[in-house]
Amino acid sequence: MYSFSKSSPPASPTTSTHSSSLNSVDGTHDSRNEARLTATAKRQKYLKRLCKFRQMDFEYAFWQMIYLFISPQKVYRNFQYRKYTKDQWARDDPAFLVLVGLCILISSIGFSVVLKIHFVGFLKLVLWTVFVDYIGVGLLIATTFWLISNKYMIMAPPMGQDVEWGYAFDVHLNAFFPLLMILHLFQLVFLGPFINAGYFLGLVFGNTLWLIAIMYYIYNTFLGYSALPFLKNTRIILYPATVVMFFYILSVILKWNFSKMLCDFYEYRVF
Repeated sequence: MYSFSKSSPPASPTTSTHSSSLNSVDGTHDSRNEARLTATAKRQKYLKRLCKFRQMDFEYAFWQMIYLFISPQKVYRNFQYRKYTKDQWARDDPAFLVLVGLCILISSIGFSVVLKIHFVGFLKLVLWTVFVDYIGVGLLIATTFWLISNKYMIMAPPMGQDVEWGYAFDVHLNAFFPLLMILHLFQLVFLGPFINAGYFLGLVFGNTLWLIAIMYYIYNTFLGYSALPFLKNTRIILYPATVVMFFYILSVILKWNFSKMLCDFYEYRVF
């Protein structure tokens, strides 16, 4: 049904086994059994795999991270393929979730070095960024989009289709990862000597990074929901981009340094 080029993801042990089994009678039976799994059963299966690192396909998750920057449409084509083969849109492998958490840990180390935060402060920063900024805010945003999309964006008649909560969370993770890389890793090199040094060009550069990161988030979120064939009016997800652009111009005129605000906020959290 779907064609894949040389840039398709590396073969996953789980995917390869499942794909080959589709050609046999037993494989068809297993596929139907998996399709019958309830949302609760799928969630429990996903959470159990969080403790089984050997069963996670980190190579495939790393491929997704790369293509979220260079061609996010390819990532969502593979989500469509998962729906076709496993009858679910959401990831069934927590490898991507784990890798993003690892990136947050590394970036927290970088912020602690740049801001000269002591060890106890570093631990507080990790707890805040992982459990509040990453998981807590992610759950809130995913739940909000899940409720809105299911209530207002489903095509009529609904035909039994709905947006999976797990898929809404995956869309947030996909959109969050480039933002994290831009603001929490790439920006670190320029914080002390340039962005927060009081130069106007540094302020413009830092705020431009914020603009790019947020625009990336909005665009990737739009791609995620527009990939669902039973949703309508997904273009409204792009509308906040106008507001973001307005605040970017206003911040440059009024000399609001968003990166400096973020650093001050992190220091307030841990001291």
